[in-house]
Amino acid sequence: MEHRIVVLGAGYTGAVAAGRLAKRLHHEDVTITLVNAEPDFVERVRLHQLATGQDLKPRPFAGMFAGTGVELKLGKVTAVDVDRRVVTVTAADGPGREELAYDTLVYALGSGWNDGGVPGAAEHAHEISGRPGALRLRDRLATLEAGRPVVVVGGGLTGLEAATEIAEARPDLDVALAARGALGDWLSEKGRAHLRKVVDGLGITVHEHTAVDAVEADGVQTADGRTIPAAVTVWTTGFAVHPLALATALETTDRGQIVVDTTMRSVSHPDVYAVGDAAMAAGPGGKPLRMSCASGIPMAWQAADAVAARLAGTKVPHVDIHYSQQCISLGRKEGLIQFVSPEDQAVDRALTGRTAAFYKELICKGAAWGVANPTMGMPTRHQRVVRQETGSRAQAEATA
Repeated sequence: MEHRIVVLGAGYTGAVAAGRLAKRLHHEDVTITLVNAEPDFVERVRLHQLATGQDLKPRPFAGMFAGTGVELKLGKVTAVDVDRRVVTVTAADGPGREELAYDTLVYALGSGWNDGGVPGAAEHAHEISGRPGALRLRDRLATLEAGRPVVVVGGGLTGLEAATEIAEARPDLDVALAARGALGDWLSEKGRAHLRKVVDGLGITVHEHTAVDAVEADGVQTADGRTIPAAVTVWTTGFAVHPLALATALETTDRGQIVVDTTMRSVSHPDVYAVGDAAMAAGPGGKPLRMSCASGIPMAWQAADAVAARLAGTKVPHVDIHYSQQCISLGRKEGLIQFVSPEDQAVDRALTGRTAAFYKELICKGAAWGVANPTMGMPTRHQRVVRQETGSRAQAEATA
């Protein structure tokens, strides 16, 4: 019997995990099924570009995983029964449902938009956490006449990239950024100075130390009683994990992240692994890893390698997950690379300007290339999984 591996979600972490598993294991010994709602890979880190009218390179999974042994199942995951080891999938093109049984599950459903429960945000604000939201914002921005106000709420990485991209692409619009703290307050002195220079150069109005309490059709209301006019409000204050894990017997945090050990294995169900935004894993200094590609991709490597090693009966390798930089695009011509400590704290080193923009572009292309070429670098020695006749356990032997 073949060992059945099911991977839920084909964002950066799920796609990388599936490809790495295909690289580590022999096709005749395992089946790898990748479940995703869309047939194409979405470069989430570029959705601010899509929202401003730029076209992204199509990356269909059918081509990515051709010949790898990974089977793509298009559909929406609607339930996970970890006691029966079954996943329920609703077909992407109709009402049909089916159950997929697994021996090992890799949960990579990620995160989506979080409106924070702020009144009016869900009704009136736009988001760029997924392709549908970015396309809706793209259509709305295209209809705006010159001089119309746009407010980006949230001063984190997503908010900075969205505000600068919109301001560069549409210099005729009145773009503002509302940040709860000071502009770039987590950056080094050099990083903050460059950010301020770029923002001022793009004509972006910055409302610092500004909390938004409500969103209306024509503006946002701040906690100190002000109204900031907005024909379009873009909400970028954070992400919420996919809610499905909370409905399972898996041990999760209050926010719905699956609690995992250092190998990304669920602490409550050893046949389940979780990676990316869906997982709560400890990083350097015992601090939780932040939601990002910088965390998610090495988490996917660790999970795939751990699954393969355990099936092969070999020592589980350890992937050292730590941080070295935060990469911020500030439009197409400017960027900021803030170097950080392994614990993700800014150090007094930063790369700026066009060089930083080029560097960030290389990072984005590298991440997409890694997903698009999931089995490149096939090892010379493979792990071969052999199932017992009972199917109750997996044993393994190494083959040259």
